[in-house]
Amino acid sequence: METHAAANAPLERKGRMAVFWRKHFWGLLFLLPAFIIFILFLWVPIVKGFVYSFYHIDFVKGNSFVGFDNYKVALHDGDAWTAVKNTVYYMFLCLVIGFWIPIVFAIAISELRRFQGIVRVAAYLPNIIPVVVLYGLWRWFYDPVGPINGVITGWFGNEPIAFMTDTNWSMISLVIMESWQQFGSAMLIYLAAVLSIPRDWYEAAEIDGAGVWNRIRHITLPSIKGLLGLLLILQLIGTSQGYQSQLAMLDGGPNNATLTYALLIVKYAFNQQNYGVAAALGVLMFIVLGLLAIVQYRLQGKEGDVR
Repeated sequence: METHAAANAPLERKGRMAVFWRKHFWGLLFLLPAFIIFILFLWVPIVKGFVYSFYHIDFVKGNSFVGFDNYKVALHDGDAWTAVKNTVYYMFLCLVIGFWIPIVFAIAISELRRFQGIVRVAAYLPNIIPVVVLYGLWRWFYDPVGPINGVITGWFGNEPIAFMTDTNWSMISLVIMESWQQFGSAMLIYLAAVLSIPRDWYEAAEIDGAGVWNRIRHITLPSIKGLLGLLLILQLIGTSQGYQSQLAMLDGGPNNATLTYALLIVKYAFNQQNYGVAAALGVLMFIVLGLLAIVQYRLQGKEGDVR
């Protein structure tokens, strides 16, 4: 009997595979283009980035293996450490200035009894402004004779602030601009989460005499805690790779005050055409972000165990 069953096992597997392919063939066929694009434009560049970090890239004479020389150049470049410091500073400013604005707006809008739809649209409008228009608009805002300095000098009698050329203000100015433009999309996500909280909870809290702050503290914030953690991680990942506004507005200046890590990679690759060092810098960023993701995953797992 055992010999007979062993002989029939391959036939049973073939039968199950035939049923599987008949059932899922068309679904897998429709997934195939997306799968191919995913491989070609995500994983192939990642693998090539790791490989190219060990080569000197020359499109004329051909690539030559240099070992860890690209990593040595990257780690001994003073601009690289300046870029790391600026990137951490940029992430910190985005967290302090930009992360809480959508939450505050979402909670405030959820408390409105009238014109809530109009306020939602108005809050989201900055998010649809094209970046070319955005940068031109804020260059005018930050100009020494622009409207912001007009208020500073006209209303308060202070000296105008050189937002774009003062190293103390340049990064802060970019973060304020980006926070103004991007808070609308995050605000709508938070607002949807806040409005999904059962109203009975708030009514019960009001009956018990809870004020607005107590309702926010004990009902709203605990209910959206998971969403807060998710968007926090996404913001940290996004801001660690930020370079667009730094490149378009100031090109990393003044005096490298807005030179971020991702912008340094772009400069190595496209200004100096040193693709090997650029790839090495990218691999180092990949490793650091991967380790942070593992730490965050472990911390979340421990929180789940405690609960």
